[in-house]
Amino acid sequence: MPKNERDYPSTRTVPTLQSVTGLEVSEAAMEEAMPMSDHRLSNYAMISTFPPTQCGIATFAAALSGGLYELGDNVGIVRVGGEHDDARPNVVADLNDGRGRVSIGALEALNQADVVIVQHEYGIYDGPDGESIVPVLREIDRPTIVVAHTVLEVPNDHQRSVLEGVVRYADAVVVMTEAGRIRLCSGFDVDPLKISVIPHGAAVSTAVRPEHLSERPQLLTWGLLGPGKGIEWAIDALAMVRNVKPRPTYVVAGKTHPKVLEYEGDGYREMLEQRVIDRKVQGDVIFSSEYRSLDSLAQLIRDSSIVILPYDSPDQVTSGVLVDAIAAGRPVIATAFPHAVELLESGAGIVVPRRDPKALAEAIRTVLTHPRLAEAMAAEARRLAPTLAWPYIASRYGALGEELLAKLSPVQASR
Repeated sequence: MPKNERDYPSTRTVPTLQSVTGLEVSEAAMEEAMPMSDHRLSNYAMISTFPPTQCGIATFAAALSGGLYELGDNVGIVRVGGEHDDARPNVVADLNDGRGRVSIGALEALNQADVVIVQHEYGIYDGPDGESIVPVLREIDRPTIVVAHTVLEVPNDHQRSVLEGVVRYADAVVVMTEAGRIRLCSGFDVDPLKISVIPHGAAVSTAVRPEHLSERPQLLTWGLLGPGKGIEWAIDALAMVRNVKPRPTYVVAGKTHPKVLEYEGDGYREMLEQRVIDRKVQGDVIFSSEYRSLDSLAQLIRDSSIVILPYDSPDQVTSGVLVDAIAAGRPVIATAFPHAVELLESGAGIVVPRRDPKALAEAIRTVLTHPRLAEAMAAEARRLAPTLAWPYIASRYGALGEELLAKLSPVQASR
């Protein structure tokens, strides 16, 4: 049930970055980071996958809705792909009724909100390339923000048509990198005035300095596993730096992606395990598939010397793992996918060519054998962290929602 404005004051000061993230942020930095000091409280409906579903979109939706909630907003989730008998307190409706049709409850919840946020990814909606979300957007009569998680560099005709339809029925579209904005505006027939860039928020933001780490360096890659993650190249690179003293370990943390497991089995993980044997680094690679809470993941990142992102795909315009690593103050070595090129250009990490284990090995060796370089990278990551923390990111979505509401007539705005 949407909140009535009598239930709370018309404005509310946003929480401080330090109180939410634990980072030591100066008062001036906080004032510069936050786009607004006062916030009109609003009722949001968000279409997305949602925990306990295990995917990056679900994690993003949970973090963004939590950030908006911290601002005082009400957020109801219209869930995609969840179990209908799985009751979650913030899930107000399931998008589909279990028979492939949009539920009446979903449309009612969406059209009762002040602002609707739609997480868009081709693979989470029904139909070829998730085309079923387009008619849903057409039925929403409230201001709508679409978050475009994937903007393909070379889409096929149908993929292009679907995303163009999504943008057509949105009032605002958020991409998370400048590369994503350029790609969307140049490769698709869309209104560029609708496009805003708001970075991916950081779920983990407890910064530590490298000198606090254990004696043996730990390299870390985490996230759901599947082809395209490029972990095989990192294993090859590890074999090339076995003479570095002290010898590094490499932790690969994460389960196989549920979709990959469903359609392809666990072949990718098995290939990685065999590669470890073939490269004779059995004692240096640790596979960890256990479920990790945010606290456990934060500790794992704190224990790492370098975060390795060896992704294969040039279409990775956003990476939540990359943002979490930067916000935790960790040096990063990543392949040249667009988000890494953009976020690491100021010195928080090193970018290497894709599918090039020699270049990856040289970067690892350089960081591990030059402590001052590692500290400079970590310091730059800590400098970037405040504007990646979820309180800041949520406040930017709040500001965008307020802009859309301000454009409505008084009658529409009071609904």
